[in-house]
Amino acid sequence: MRNWLFKRVDNSSLIVFRIIFGLLITLEAWGAIATGWVHEVLVEPQFTFNFLGFDFLQYLQGPYMYVHFAIMGCFGIMVMTGYKYKIGIYAYTFFWMAAYFMQKSAYNNHYYLLVLLLFFMCLAPANKYFSVDAKQNPAIQKISMPNWIRIFIIAQLWVVYTFASLAKLYSDWLDGTFPSLLMSGKRDLIWIGDLLQTPFAHQSIIYVGILFDLLVIPLLLWKPTRKFIFIFSIFFHLFNSLVFQIGIFPYMSLAFTLFFFSAETVNSIFLKRKPLYDKDEIVLPKAAKIKATQVFVVFWILIQIALPLRNHFIPNDVLWTEEGHRLSWRMMLRSKHGITKYKAVDKETGEVFKIKNTDYLTRRQFKVMSKPDCIWQLAQRIHEDFAAKGIEVEVYANTKISVNGRPYYQLINPEVDLASAQFHYFTPNPWVLPKPEEF
Repeated sequence: MRNWLFKRVDNSSLIVFRIIFGLLITLEAWGAIATGWVHEVLVEPQFTFNFLGFDFLQYLQGPYMYVHFAIMGCFGIMVMTGYKYKIGIYAYTFFWMAAYFMQKSAYNNHYYLLVLLLFFMCLAPANKYFSVDAKQNPAIQKISMPNWIRIFIIAQLWVVYTFASLAKLYSDWLDGTFPSLLMSGKRDLIWIGDLLQTPFAHQSIIYVGILFDLLVIPLLLWKPTRKFIFIFSIFFHLFNSLVFQIGIFPYMSLAFTLFFFSAETVNSIFLKRKPLYDKDEIVLPKAAKIKATQVFVVFWILIQIALPLRNHFIPNDVLWTEEGHRLSWRMMLRSKHGITKYKAVDKETGEVFKIKNTDYLTRRQFKVMSKPDCIWQLAQRIHEDFAAKGIEVEVYANTKISVNGRPYYQLINPEVDLASAQFHYFTPNPWVLPKPEEF
């Protein structure tokens, strides 16, 4: 295994990927400011629904986040140009993770994927050629890299695409219920809006969505099908960009294909002056580093496989409870709407206080009121606000949700005091009601 991991291979794909990656993460940071995303998600709210355990990030929330993302874009430029690369990539990773764990109102699997890719780029020797660092210090310049770099990124992509495909193998996707709902919001798109409402479009989305995600990595790895699936990938990802407007990630996905093409192909298009590495050699580092690399690669892949599987070991339906949904590549699989009404009851006097959600939530934040952890977090905040006034209260939530256009059903037990209830990450929460039989 160590010979396979540490065999030297040409690094052209990594070098070009670094440049494209740096450009895209710069656009992601500055574009978030320009489009109003930062304002809507991180400045306007009174508080954000941070990932549990990251409450301290609330101190960053507010106007500072404009500065946060502006600086982050500068780090992206450093990554793209390879200027003080390690500082740029470590800093961008830190800043992005802070923003990622600070909020769930705009949760997106792509944002999680960027966390993983940033971590990967922290480890990758991506500044060894065609970079300011290499120009200023020619001693670091190299035209090869260890093979584990390529193995790592391909394995990660295989996990992402495979589980995205498998997650679609459920009734509301296969019978067209969700694809038709998904396209119903795209009626106003110029030229293609009406086409997207046809049964043909819905059937195409059902099967292309499953088969593309399942087969794209194997077909890219097999040389006879590589060009065909690459050309189809361009259509697929540009379609996603146009229809779903999901930022940089269709273009990031196309950049991944660099790792599947030969160095000759990459050089002929992007790095015509770069020497081609064609030696057949294995360069082994110290024994401790070999062991650490082997353990890391295996452990990382096992964790990436385990996370998407965890919902199968939780008794409740992930489509209903969201338990095991995040970090699992369950992308664009359901439409959920929730209505939550809170009340606070004074423990001493029994007085009931009706809570106005608009006193706490922005328009975007209302969209997460179908997710048990966010419902619980707001109950905790309501409790804290009353406690600050010297009033000890119980907090109850009456929540009904609709999944994929179905009728509304009760999600949260309205008789449970959420202020005193605990939230369990790895086991079912008893105050979340099971999926009703008629669902």
